[in-house]
Amino acid sequence: MDKFALTKLSYGMYAIGAKDAQKRFCGCIANSLMQITAEPATVALSINHDNYTNQCIKDTKEFSVNILPEKINPLIIGTFGFRSARDIDKFANIKYKTINNLPVCEEACAYLICKLINTLETNTHTIFLASVEDCEILNDNAPMSYAYYHNVIKGKSPKTAPTYVG
Repeated sequence: MDKFALTKLSYGMYAIGAKDAQKRFCGCIANSLMQITAEPATVALSINHDNYTNQCIKDTKEFSVNILPEKINPLIIGTFGFRSARDIDKFANIKYKTINNLPVCEEACAYLICKLINTLETNTHTIFLASVEDCEILNDNAPMSYAYYHNVIKGKSPKTAPTYVG
């Protein structure tokens, strides 16, 4: 079986924002997000069990989705994708605003504010089913696809990514 065939599925690049028990903003990069319905607006998000953000979403039952543009500051992907909010403040060096008590990256193309409906556990990831409570387009920049991230930026996938193949 050639698991690299799975990399041909379409994905986006998203910075997920959440809060921890101390009300500190945290987050991670995700590429597995899909719209379930338009009415009511509902999405599904996959986050690895090892990501600090996973437990934060379970505890607070809310998160933001920041849709990243192709021309994003690479610091955002590096910080959110390869560092842990257990160790650093991921929002310390980026411009963001707070919407509905959740962080929204000012460089994002658009954002979604989500409330948790339910979860589904897999061996390695939690799938979060959530209602979209608010959303807005912030600019007309092209959203980054996971293919663009790999083929143009030459980005790598961390071991916690659902698409990681060792």
